[in-house]
Amino acid sequence: MFVLLDTHIAIWSLLDSPRLSVPAREIIRNAENTIHVSAATLWEIAIKYALGRKTAPPIPAAEASRAFHEAGFRFVDVTAAHALTVESLPSLHGDPFDRLLIAQALTEPLRLLTHDRQVAAYSDTVLLV
Repeated sequence: MFVLLDTHIAIWSLLDSPRLSVPAREIIRNAENTIHVSAATLWEIAIKYALGRKTAPPIPAAEASRAFHEAGFRFVDVTAAHALTVESLPSLHGDPFDRLLIAQALTEPLRLLTHDRQVAAYSDTVLLV
């Protein structure tokens, strides 16, 4: 299975966070799955980390990028097709980063792994864990 991790799932997997569910861990660790992280996830981490809020990711984007690479995750660049797909999405979720991840998952296609019920409402290709 080709899987795209949403930002929270990606960060939790790097930190081995207890917030990462058992099903998510199994999907990520399954050698038969190819795990992807979006350039949009790095962008989101960079913006939120730089703001320094309490809810910001605990690691900077450059460190996350290295860790994703070391974990064997593949990167998905943001393309014009992804950006155009965002326009056709229903307004179920307002977060621009999540909407771009949904568009990437639908366009590539990839299974999007998320913990967000609003994101999961977009498609049966989204895996809620």
